[in-house]
Amino acid sequence: MAKDVKEYWRKNIRLMTILLAIWFVVGYVCGIFIVEPLNTIRLGGFPLGFWFAQQGSIYVFVVLIFVYCALMKKLDKEYDVDE
Repeated sequence: MAKDVKEYWRKNIRLMTILLAIWFVVGYVCGIFIVEPLNTIRLGGFPLGFWFAQQGSIYVFVVLIFVYCALMKKLDKEYDVDE
């Protein structure tokens, strides 16, 4: 049982790390570090870099919450800890 618990948490932490890395790339890299090249592209009349900095990272974060929820439900069922 202890091995299963460790494996469950290892997979949980790995999933969170991947999702937070995606959010970091969208929020910081696209919104701050490479904003100038992205600003040459327009999305809805606004520069893409501006869009990522103002709205994109928020939208991606909300989507990642739903992805995390769905993947955790699957992981919970796999390890029989679902409610």
